[in-house]
Amino acid sequence: MTFTHQCLLFAHEHRFRAVAGGRLQDAVTSGRPAVLAVAPHRSARLLAALTPQVAREVRVLDRDTLYDAPGRMLAALHRIVLAHAPERVTVVVEPPPERGPDPAAREWRRLEAVLATALDGSALDLLCVHDTCALTPAARTTVHTTHPVLIGAGGPRVNHAYLGPGAHGARSRAPAPLPLTGPVHRVEIGQSLPRLRRELTALGTSLELDTLRVDGLVVAVNELAANVLEHGAGKGNISLWRSHDRWVCEVFDEAGLLTDPLAGYRPVDGVRSRGYGLWITRQTCDFLEICGNSGGTLVRVHFLDRSAEPEPSTRDTRLSR
Repeated sequence: MTFTHQCLLFAHEHRFRAVAGGRLQDAVTSGRPAVLAVAPHRSARLLAALTPQVAREVRVLDRDTLYDAPGRMLAALHRIVLAHAPERVTVVVEPPPERGPDPAAREWRRLEAVLATALDGSALDLLCVHDTCALTPAARTTVHTTHPVLIGAGGPRVNHAYLGPGAHGARSRAPAPLPLTGPVHRVEIGQSLPRLRRELTALGTSLELDTLRVDGLVVAVNELAANVLEHGAGKGNISLWRSHDRWVCEVFDEAGLLTDPLAGYRPVDGVRSRGYGLWITRQTCDFLEICGNSGGTLVRVHFLDRSAEPEPSTRDTRLSR
């Protein structure tokens, strides 16, 4: 089985409907599953242009739910493939045009770039569609560098601008500074993971985090701490603080052996003992950054608070490693 990752850049709706509609119709008439996750207005018009028999067979997903977080989106694509195995699945998606500053923009770029290896061997044909009117020059460059195949007037063609996962896999020495809106809470990583989980639960509860947020924090940090104990220096520390629109947690390992910022995306991470914790953590948090050098590895995880107000423009209290 071969995974295909193609991109359609369109300036007119009729071009989108012709290509995306054709893909969905070909899948349905061939008896194969078809999935659609694009902007609501575009989805409605596309389905209306299909025959009722075809439209009824297309599974429509909410785009914002699918593009909730990079790790969760990748897991969702895996679940779609598994749910229809051994049938080949056609999926048409429209990535949201704006994803915020780094680390959000960077991690979404990395996900697009790593899909070729993360979904290698999957019976999945993924078509990403982009309205060129909504793309900034930087976003358009990203599209070109992260998709191996483009849909041109004559059909699919090799994209020579595609750079592959390696182009987006450089590890930063430190994460970007973030604004602080409260104290930094610190916990040491000892030899007892059950004790660590109890301490994190108590800390989350004392900070009045909701139950789901506490559970997510405990699961994510437990997996990262297990990596420190099993594959790192055997000791480390955890820092937790509130930023303007998120809770941020950092796990530091002085061994510095975790060097791949794409760890937790690739398929091997889900089946081998090393890296499995990162696969889980990427699905539990919203964004995960892997930074550092020979002096240590810092993993920063972000838990977004989507009900928070936009970041104040005059904030100068920041935490940087």
